[in-house]
Order: sequence, then C-alpha cells, then structure tokens
Amino acid sequence: MSLTPLAYIPSPSGLSLTNDERDLYRKYPPWGVILMGRSVRSREQVSALTNEIREIVGRDCLIFTDQEGGRVARLKAPEWPAFPSAEDYENLYLQEKQSGLEAVRLGYRLLANELAQIGVNANCAPVADIRFEGASDVIRNRAFGKSAAIVAELAREAITGMALCGVASVVKHIPGHGRATVDSHESLPKIDASISQLSEDFAAFQKLNYAPMAMTGHVAYQALDPNVSATQSKTVINDIIRGKIGFDGVVMSDDIGMQALKGSLTDRTKIALQAGCDVVLHCAGFKSNDTEIVSEMYEVGMAANKLAEESYERCIKAEQCVAPNDDFDYALGWSRFYEFFPELDR
Repeated sequence: MSLTPLAYIPSPSGLSLTNDERDLYRKYPPWGVILMGRSVRSREQVSALTNEIREIVGRDCLIFTDQEGGRVARLKAPEWPAFPSAEDYENLYLQEKQSGLEAVRLGYRLLANELAQIGVNANCAPVADIRFEGASDVIRNRAFGKSAAIVAELAREAITGMALCGVASVVKHIPGHGRATVDSHESLPKIDASISQLSEDFAAFQKLNYAPMAMTGHVAYQALDPNVSATQSKTVINDIIRGKIGFDGVVMSDDIGMQALKGSLTDRTKIALQAGCDVVLHCAGFKSNDTEIVSEMYEVGMAANKLAEESYERCIKAEQCVAPNDDFDYALGWSRFYEFFPELDR
C-alpha cells in the first residue's frame, strides 16, 4: 500500500463520483470501495467508475460488490449474465455430487470473470450460512444447504473458482446467520440456540477459515454475548471467530447502516472496530438521496482509524489474493455451464 488507508469501505452514491466523494476519498482514504446497484448500469460505465476510484484513492485498492447469484446480484441481466442461487447448486449436488461441485467452481469462475473485466476484484460471496427451517427468509436460497458439511464443500468450490480468476472472496455471515428469525436489515436477530447447537453453524466457517475475508453477521447469540451483535461483540470476534473458528483473514462488518445496530454511525463504526473488526462496511443500500449518502460516508470515514498492526497485515494479504492464475477458455466454460443450467437466460 502506497498510502495507509482508513479501516472502512464506503459506497458511491451513483454512477460516477461526485466532487464531494472525490474529496472524501482524498481526505479519508478508504481501504476499499463497494458498488451497490445504484452505481451499476453498463460495462463501460462501471469500468470508468472503478478506474476513477483507483485514481482518486491513489492506489490499486480492492473494489467490492455483492454478486452471489440468484436474488442477490448487483450486476443484472441483460447487461450481465444471470447466475444460479446457492440452492440451485445444492439441488444439482444432491442429484449428482461431482456435477454439483464442478458447476459451483465453474459458475463462480465465470462470475468472477465478469467482475474482473470491469475492475471489480473482490466479491461479497459465498454465503456459508446454513439453511434452517423456520428462519427468516433473508438467507433462504442464498445458503448452499442444511448441513455444515455440504455448505462448506460447495462454498469451498466457489472460493476456488473466484480465486482462479483473481477475484478475492468475502465469506459471509461469520459466525453464522442461518438461525435468525428476523431480517437484520430491519432489527437485531437474537439467536437462543445453545453453544452446542451453534457449533454446527460455526463448523462451516471452520472449514473455510483460510478465506481472505469474512463478513460478520448482525446477530446476537444469547448464549455468548446476550443482545450484542456479533459485529460489535469482543467475545464473538475474539473467542469464536478468531478462536474457535480459527479465522485469521480480514474481518469486515456487514453494512453498519442496517437497523440491527443502534446509535450514530460514528458510534457504530468505533464500537465495531474496538470489538475486533478490521474494517467496517457502509453501503447506505436503502437510500437514494446523493447528499445524504455522501454525508453518511463522511461520518464513517471520519470515525474510522488508520489500518495498523495485525489489521494492516491482514488487509495486505487479502489484496495479494487478486492476482489471477488463469489460462481458461471462457467460451467453452460457458458451454459447459449451460449444460448444467439450460434454463438460465443467455
């Protein structure tokens, strides 16, 4: 890193940077930037935006998006190809295991190639949460399965597929969002499962603890730290994520603008970083007013500290994951992929 960035990831308010956003990125240089749907229209436009971000930030920073496939896709058809949901891959896996594994690796490799072509080199995927009956629909078909073993096996292929194309993965929502009965975008889920029961949730992440980055879940585990979101819990981050799970990559918060968290954005940012998050993410995903979005990004940037010590080292390591190791015929790859999913729009 030529500059020491601050421990936050903001999101542009529109299709190009405003003058206020340029000032923000210069005064309070972010570690990375995430593109929401409001910043995505065409290949040419996104390429221009990612180039501009890196020019203003002054280094080849990570640029993220959320492109899981299925219902969570910032890059949408017909400009970009549609990809299956995690549950679609699971269904194929349950029919024929090797086909499912091949399809996930190939699908995420193709998906990553679409991102890399427009300057996006980090993806907030795969989801490693387990699908539980009776839980909120917020996860549902975003999960690869109903057991840690299946989830981890399929998510591992997704991580590998993206890495082959030089796109770094962000596993989510560590240490497990699957049991939540309410949507953390709207309120704080409080999970009453015992520590023994939670071990199943944690197990999927244990098998993926080599991933470069992971995103926290805004959920409270009543058996661990009652009524405190994992994002802001020293107990969960230190004892579970770093300890039991053994994850030593970058821990980033889920969007700190979500209603699961309370208090000002300044307070949310400082508490999450003090609890052990390496960086905080702020998307303002449900806002459309440019001025309000930029004002919120300023508040987070001003509250974030400079990356230092272990967090700095983890962030450097994550940035080094974006060198592609790719000699691949993508035309043949697409032909093979559509054999698995002939129903997809082409």
